[in-house]
Amino acid sequence: MKRVIWAIQAVIFYLCTLAFSLLPQGLVRPVGHLIGTMGFVLIPKRRHIAITNIRQSLPAMTKRPDWDFPTVTPEKITRLMFCHLGISLVETCRLYHGRGEEVLQSIEVRGQEYLEAARARGKGVVVLTGHCGNWELAALALARHFNSPMAVVARRQNSPYLNSMVEKMRLRYGNLIIYKDNALRGMMSVIRKNGIVGLLVDQAVFPENGALIDFLGRKAWASKGPVVLARKSGTAVVPAFIHREADRQVIEIQPELVFSDDNSEQGMAANVQKYSRAIENFIVRHPVDWYWVHRRWKRAGELLTD
Repeated sequence: MKRVIWAIQAVIFYLCTLAFSLLPQGLVRPVGHLIGTMGFVLIPKRRHIAITNIRQSLPAMTKRPDWDFPTVTPEKITRLMFCHLGISLVETCRLYHGRGEEVLQSIEVRGQEYLEAARARGKGVVVLTGHCGNWELAALALARHFNSPMAVVARRQNSPYLNSMVEKMRLRYGNLIIYKDNALRGMMSVIRKNGIVGLLVDQAVFPENGALIDFLGRKAWASKGPVVLARKSGTAVVPAFIHREADRQVIEIQPELVFSDDNSEQGMAANVQKYSRAIENFIVRHPVDWYWVHRRWKRAGELLTD
């Protein structure tokens, strides 16, 4: 019975993505905006999580010198975030059906010299990012810009039909997929060939896999993975994030992160804090472009009610 349900879901998913892919380019943003507005209204649980997360993070964000939104409210950020997600959904549907060339070619890449310098060392590159902007689009765009496939670490979908469909989109543009159940071996294989690995590291992990850090003014568990990988392989870890600027999208690549060799618990936490700070900085500058609906602070004293 479960496979029948999965098959029905896959058919519905395919038909919806096909309909969105056939939209004229000029309707992508208006339709995406409408879908996001509907999501804001019709998904109250996620809306509540996002509003609560933002409200509890604002005290820390507003103290930062790069915060530039003095009158914004948690509700407004959440509404705009949902609209951004709606637009990203329509863009991703077009990518899935092979109609994403116009979007890919229009993306501006800043700081490409940092990634080029890291690749020149010959030990591979880990592009460290989060659920920022249209992260699916960012992975495809970077691969296209640097003429090198990116191996993206992803979670396997529960539905094999849906998983195959998502695979199709990622592989269509030449990227590779490394599933989390065999991630370390897959990443090491790519790195040994001086390849590029994309890591999303802005979600909560279990304590045994992470370090307890400060994130937007509250304690949170963050993955040790990037630090362990850098130490094990000597690969460069380079932060990169995508965001929207008016009618275009921009990928900003930042200088390589250099981690200390301190193997103590405090040393690991300091290194994890270092890369997490790069994600924090992005969120403070572009609060609408981050995926506030996930429970980033769970298992570390998260409060879901105001």
